[in-house]
Amino acid sequence: MYPEIAIRELVANALIHQDMTITGAGPMIELFDDRIEISNPGAPLIDVQKFIGSPPRSRNEALAALMRRMHICEERGSGIVKVVTAVEMYQLPPPDFRALDDNTRVMLYAPRQYRDMDATERVRAAYQHAALQFVTGGRMTNATLRARLGIEEQNAAQVSRIIKEALASKLIRPADLDMPRSGYVPFWA
Repeated sequence: MYPEIAIRELVANALIHQDMTITGAGPMIELFDDRIEISNPGAPLIDVQKFIGSPPRSRNEALAALMRRMHICEERGSGIVKVVTAVEMYQLPPPDFRALDDNTRVMLYAPRQYRDMDATERVRAAYQHAALQFVTGGRMTNATLRARLGIEEQNAAQVSRIIKEALASKLIRPADLDMPRSGYVPFWA
């Protein structure tokens, strides 16, 4: 139901990025009928909106180095890119990264059709797709987002509405203001 690489990367991140100064807590994996929640103690070191494409930062370098030697992670900061790539390949709802008080949580959702996603998930999918496209050297377009969401070409207007909502939410911006059809990039690009 879930891409193996996504689970591996998220669990490795929870271990590597936990704040070990917080006592009485540790990484936790919860399984539900419609999602997996992975959380770890400690506020994230970077904004959750910038998880895709940010350079790596770790609280626990020695643990990260050990996990690299065990071939569990690479210490390159590519884990979240792998997660979002796998989620897109499986056409799952976008993962939800959250900073909650002194915890970081990610929710990986079970397969659902586009029509069953709410507006927030659709906009989050657009943002994550734009970020993924940007870090891999591309730009999000109506066509790439349609492919990501599994929407037929004759329903391009649905994707245009999602892009408009993502623009209004200031999560994405036009890649080139002088060329409106040049695609979209994440707000931080």
